[in-house]
This record gives sequence, structure tokens and C-alpha cells, in this order.
Amino acid sequence: MKTVLMLLRHLLAIVVLPLVMTIVIPRWITRGYGLVTEWSSGPASMLGHIVGGICFLAGLSLFLWCLYLFAARGKGTLAPWDPPKHLVVAGPYRYVRNPMISGVLMIIAGEALFHGSASLGLWLLTFFLLNQIYFLILEEPNLESRFGEEYRVYKSQVPRWVPRATPWRG
Repeated sequence: MKTVLMLLRHLLAIVVLPLVMTIVIPRWITRGYGLVTEWSSGPASMLGHIVGGICFLAGLSLFLWCLYLFAARGKGTLAPWDPPKHLVVAGPYRYVRNPMISGVLMIIAGEALFHGSASLGLWLLTFFLLNQIYFLILEEPNLESRFGEEYRVYKSQVPRWVPRATPWRG
């Protein structure tokens, strides 16, 4: 029963947050609610499809890895209303503080490249800026209050968006 409840918590968080950002909003944008461009046929189109597909799959893999770490190590979900109980500093979190958002950004970038969509490129930039503001104003102060010195040390050693060249071993 406990496993089923944990699964339902994760599914709710996934449906409410990443699926809206990577499926609902991009679909809304590409359905004509903004400037949408498309690749012309030929090499640019093929390259856009290949690179976009690779970005999408890499982003999805990174996102799923982070989701697993939140559940297994953090004992929580990606949702702000059900956050991890323990600070997660394993796997991709040893290189960058926000790999889950990086994964979502890669998914959106993959969609933009695949479709050749300037509108999805603008959504990528908007999503990044919204997260930058959110992390500065809410997320990082919240993490500092929840995890104290452990998070402050981690924050001082691991960059927010651009990965370190070597893993942090704190």
C-alpha cells in the first residue's frame, strides 16, 4: 500500500508539472498560438529532427534519473508540495544543482529543434527565466531553511545551471 501511495504521489507531480511544461504548453504553442516556423524539407529538416530527437531523449533520460533519485534518496517528489525529505547530492546533482530542470529544458529544446519552431525556442527561454527567478526567490531560500549548512556548502560548490567539469565529492 505504501508503494502504491508513493507511486500516486509521483504520478500527480509528473502530470501537474513536467507534462504541462513539455507537452501541454508546447502543443498549445504549435497549434497556432504564436509564431511557429517549420523546417523546410532537406538537410536542415533532417538535421533538426536528428538533433532534436537526441536532445529530447537525453533530456527525458536526465529527468527520469533525477526523478528516481528524488524518490530513492530524497524520499519525496519533484513537487513543491511534496519535496524530498533529504538533500539529494548524488548522480547528476554532483555536477549541477538543478539537473531535473536541465532535463526539462533539454526536452523543450529537442521539441523546438525537431519542429524547427521559433515559438518553442521562445518558450524554452521563458521557461528558463521563470525557473531562474523561482530558484532565486523561493527554491534556494527554502532549501537553505530546510537543510541548513548542508545545502549552503553544496550551493557554494555546485553551480546552479552550468555543470562542473568534475563531480563534487562533498
